[in-house]
Order: sequence, then C-alpha cells, then structure tokens
Amino acid sequence: MHYFQYKNNQLCCEDVRVSDIVEKFGSPCYVYSYRTFIEHFRKMKSAFKELDPLICYSVKANSNLAVCKALVKDGAGLDVVSGGELYRALKIKADPRKIVFAGVWKTDKEIKEAMKAGILFFNVESEAELERIQELCVRLHCSVDVCLRINPEVEASTHHYIKTAKRESKFGLSFSIARNILLNKGRFFNVNIRGLHIHIGSQITETRPYVHAVKKISSFISEMKALGIQFEYFNLGGGMGIVYKKEEAQTAQVLARTLVPLLKQLKLKIILEPGRFIVGSAGILVS
Repeated sequence: MHYFQYKNNQLCCEDVRVSDIVEKFGSPCYVYSYRTFIEHFRKMKSAFKELDPLICYSVKANSNLAVCKALVKDGAGLDVVSGGELYRALKIKADPRKIVFAGVWKTDKEIKEAMKAGILFFNVESEAELERIQELCVRLHCSVDVCLRINPEVEASTHHYIKTAKRESKFGLSFSIARNILLNKGRFFNVNIRGLHIHIGSQITETRPYVHAVKKISSFISEMKALGIQFEYFNLGGGMGIVYKKEEAQTAQVLARTLVPLLKQLKLKIILEPGRFIVGSAGILVS
C-alpha cells in the first residue's frame, strides 16, 4: 500500500500536490510519503507483536535522515552496514542500544567508532572479523557483544545476485565454522557471543525459505544447548519482498502467521531487519 495517487488529474503524495512541492523546492527532488513508511513499519510490528521483536530498520534501503529519524521516533532500531550509516544513526540521536552493525569487511575505524558509540551488536561475518574485533578490544581495554551470522545454505526464490545464503555465498559462517568458534570461544575473551544472525537474501516473496532457514537454525541452537552453549538473541534479518509489477509478495501478517510459532520455540529475543518492505513504495523521484 502507498499514498501516491492522482486527484483531479494531479499526482499527489498523500494530500499534497507534487507540482506544489516542485514549485517550492525545484526539481529533481525526492518526495517521500511519511504515512506509507510508518504504516509499513507498524504493520511489521503488529504482525510480530506476540514476539515483541526489536525491529531494526535497514538503513541501506534509504538513508535519508528525515526517513530514519521518523522511524526511530516511532520505535525502530537501526541496522547499519558502514561507518557512514552509523554516523547518520548517531546524527539523528538513535539509541545506540538499538543499533546492530552488519556488513562484510568492516574497517578497524568503523569497528572502533561503533564500540565507542556503544551499539547493541556487531553481526560478525567471518572468523577473521571476530579475531580482529578481539584484537581491537584488547588494544582498547574493552569488551563487546556480537551475533554470529550463519549461512544456513538455503535457496531463496529471488534474483541470483541477491541470494545470500547459498553454499557458495561470501556472506556468513558455515555451521561447521560457527560450531568450532563456539566450542573454542574462550580464546575470544573480550567478545560476548550473545546470539545468531541470518540474512538469506533480498526481495523474497514467499515464506518457504524463511521456514527452512529457521528450522536449520533451531536444530543448531538445540545442538549447542546440549553442549552447554546458550544464546539470548536470534536475528532473522530482512529481505521481505514487495510488489513492483506482478509479484505476489507475502504480507507481514502472512509471514508472521507461519514464522511466529517457529520463532517462539527458540525462546530467544527476536530481531528483524526490514528495509525494502518499509520504504520500497514510499518515495518517488520527480524531475
């Protein structure tokens, strides 16, 4: 659902004529519908309310400060993937304890800036990254919390280039490497591994791959629990698809109806990272 319509042959954003916006601000310009992206955020929140999840808006979907600020004001956390996005999050005074930092190959500078800010988690992509975070913690005399990003090797029905959970994907840790890290986590004595994270792809328009991924993660959590390793968080990531032309995307309610029972069984705090789902249909470029 979005709020761009023609009224009396004039394109309007909600109740404002786009021609009036152009007359005042000039063009080209971006125009965003506050009502659209806030309603989408609230739909996600309502659909998963039984879990009381932390919903971290994925800033890479649209890093406009006004958009991010409005979502934060409405209760959203933020998912950032760079020092620039972290800067924007702090610029709008987002609560650092509701910020998660994902992305491959974070630089030392980015890691240190996030540590200084006191973010909730790093979503760690590799063993090398974990080792680097440990080294920086020793150097800075501090400790940090992380989630391990697992590659569950799930095939999502989306474009080849945005499938991020296949065996050959560069994203995340295999179950075997994650298992080895967890069984030897004592060597990362400044890093608290508090949960697991997945992100299986983008523009996913069906529920099946999420179900498959959650079931595989659930088995892994049970295996680790039997070995005395406990978690507090599970981050499902984002990737929920939207309608561009003729796609039959799942609504938040349909997705939640299937996933909430599975996620409840984990008995962990749930994090969601929607981006496109919230802002994909909330803006236009006028020229």
